[in-house]
Amino acid sequence: MSGGLASLPASPRPLLSLLRPTPGRWRPTAAWLLAVAAIGYLVVTSVAGQMLDLDVYRAGGQAILHGGNLYAIRAADRLPFTYPPVSAVLAVPLALVPFQVAKIGWIATVCGPLLFAVRTGFRPILERAGKAAPVLFPVILAVAAYLLPVRQDFGFGQVDLLLLGMCLLDCRATSPRWPRGLLIGLATAIKLEPGVFIVYLLLTRRRRDAAVAALSFAGWTALAWLISPRDSVTYWTSAIFDTSRLGGIDSAGNQALRGMVLRLHADVAPDLIWLPLALVVCVGGFAAARACWKSGHDLAGITITGLLGALLSPVAWIHHLCWIVVAIGVIAGEGRRARRIWLAALTGALFLSTLPIWAEVTLPAAQLRSFPGFVLENSFGIWALALIPVLFWIRVARSEPLPEDAAPAAAAALPL
Repeated sequence: MSGGLASLPASPRPLLSLLRPTPGRWRPTAAWLLAVAAIGYLVVTSVAGQMLDLDVYRAGGQAILHGGNLYAIRAADRLPFTYPPVSAVLAVPLALVPFQVAKIGWIATVCGPLLFAVRTGFRPILERAGKAAPVLFPVILAVAAYLLPVRQDFGFGQVDLLLLGMCLLDCRATSPRWPRGLLIGLATAIKLEPGVFIVYLLLTRRRRDAAVAALSFAGWTALAWLISPRDSVTYWTSAIFDTSRLGGIDSAGNQALRGMVLRLHADVAPDLIWLPLALVVCVGGFAAARACWKSGHDLAGITITGLLGALLSPVAWIHHLCWIVVAIGVIAGEGRRARRIWLAALTGALFLSTLPIWAEVTLPAAQLRSFPGFVLENSFGIWALALIPVLFWIRVARSEPLPEDAAPAAAAALPL
């Protein structure tokens, strides 16, 4: 494989030159029209669909409004509410409007974080593209919208893009108007998975920011406790430990490490395998993330942390892997190395597919137990796991380290 890649052109620059707009600037306009049409189709089909998870959040908001038992309700398809009470409290506005209005409003809300993720992750190649950037950006944005984690986030009405945007903004803003860590704490209170960023802040010597995040999490959780003490007691003493409420956690939809272990060793105690494996991935992953930060490549460290959040969680549905959008941009870099462009393209092609679901539905059980079947059914999780050393290698081992005091400037964050 390496021999084939070595024969490729040294730089994809000619591809960018094809996109340069003429004085009439019709190409950027055409690119944006096509992107809006493509994303618009996705939006229309999502709004026309059931958006089952958004209905669950909305049912949670209704339970808060009317004093119902949050963890006894059932939304469409008999789905229970499985999130921390903060999620239900913040979903009250969704419960105050018709479901169709809530759908449209939610899709509009999560489009912003998607745009921010693409702009942040692909900043180097967009800056290098120069006058071609107004064409390249909408093309990348449209492709990113069709990555399966993003499609599912739209289609189910999930919050993962919003949480990604909150964590990314909190980490990257150079002069935030809020105490840094506030958004990470809120994201963790909504859905526990972003708590990995508190660990990342600690490991990267941002102890004050980590403390703010922890206090933010505690404050939002306490507020939910004051609003709905019964539901808070239920969640933190029992519901949080009841994985049966989460549905088919051994299905291909769960691409976390524990999901892979369940599919491989469903007949034995999975935690005996999962816990040591998760510990190794946790230590190695955070070490790689810290090394990226220390060498001035904070975005790579942030991306690794986002992937770890999904991999280490007991349950990570495919839409939890929205961090793949940023990962593809980090891999591509400035677009100077053909190998990195092809790796980014291969990653994008995989996540545009429905390979894990296709394998589960199509292949017989005996074939799924074979090594090729296991790889296909767990392809998203395996690839996300493999991207951790890849991101470390291309941003640290294969790059000149930046001075440590240059790390904040290298983040190229928005001055907010």
